[in-house]
Amino acid sequence: MDDQRRLLLIDGHSMAYRAFFALPKENFQTGTGQYTNAVYGFTSMLINLLRDEKPTHVAVAFDLSRQTFRAEVYPEYKANRSASPDEFKGQVSLIQDVLAQLRIPVITKENYEADDVMGALTARETVDPVEVVSGDRDMFQVVRYKPTPATVWYVGRGWNKVEAIGPAELAAKYDLPTEDTGPRYADMAV
Repeated sequence: MDDQRRLLLIDGHSMAYRAFFALPKENFQTGTGQYTNAVYGFTSMLINLLRDEKPTHVAVAFDLSRQTFRAEVYPEYKANRSASPDEFKGQVSLIQDVLAQLRIPVITKENYEADDVMGALTARETVDPVEVVSGDRDMFQVVRYKPTPATVWYVGRGWNKVEAIGPAELAAKYDLPTEDTGPRYADMAV
């Protein structure tokens, strides 16, 4: 039996958003009118990841708000991004309720996005491999061989198609050098 610990970090908003747009909202609605397509898709993907990857530790990071340190430095940051659809609202709190029932920790940090938190956790020196699940290509910057492996499970279009991006895949996909340069996130207290 392999005794090595494996941490799986999931970008909660990214995964919920992918599920929301991949599944028809009309098919997922409670009697009170609450849409649940993002909840269903997120939970299904989570179950599949836990079954297939068998991590020893798992946590889900969420954004707290649209206001982050980036918006303070650069007010136009995400200025052209549209607001979340009304049908999406309320589903993140339901997903967090599911995670609480499963005893999976939710990680947030005021003034930071979920990918900042995941990047900081991935950048820490550790002996354990880290796997990040996200639909955000920005997370590719955490991919590395050393000091410990860090892989991104990239969720493309849809909610159930996941591609493993390690250093070799990243180098081939984007014609990058294969030498590992390590984590790119600044030291952030999380």
